[in-house]
Amino acid sequence: MIHVCSLAKVPDVVQASGARHLLSLLAEGTAMTRPPAISADRHLLLSLHDIAEAREGMTPPGEAHVRSLLDFAGAWDRRTPLVVHCYAGISRSTASAYIIAAALSPGRDEFELAATLRRLSPSATPNPRLIALADAVLERDGRMVAAIHGIGRGADAFEGTPFVLPLEP
Repeated sequence: MIHVCSLAKVPDVVQASGARHLLSLLAEGTAMTRPPAISADRHLLLSLHDIAEAREGMTPPGEAHVRSLLDFAGAWDRRTPLVVHCYAGISRSTASAYIIAAALSPGRDEFELAATLRRLSPSATPNPRLIALADAVLERDGRMVAAIHGIGRGADAFEGTPFVLPLEP
């Protein structure tokens, strides 16, 4: 199971879920304290901004970020949940959860997975650059991009409500 939340909800979600793996997607310099239940070797912090196109002074999502999160997810033993978060729990984290679920369930239909994401998180607005990069890395021939485009922008929210994305339908 992949638990998705905002930075503010990380301690509660980690404690309630029993997670022992944590993926953080935050802008460089964002203050974050790793929960005690998560050992340093089970925490991946990716420093990137939530942007779709390069902007001066900001770090856009890149292929190296996608490969790092895929390597991290591939090493996850799945005996306990994985928590994925970004600042608001709306864009970088929902994109990453979608990417991980697609990678770990390669036969799963991208459109079904996107529809499940939308059902579970009305505010989810997956970062399109992360999705496009992962689509290329995972050789999905544009299906991930099309599926996420198909669910459209999520409902406006300051912070996403935590949710659980199952790996299988």
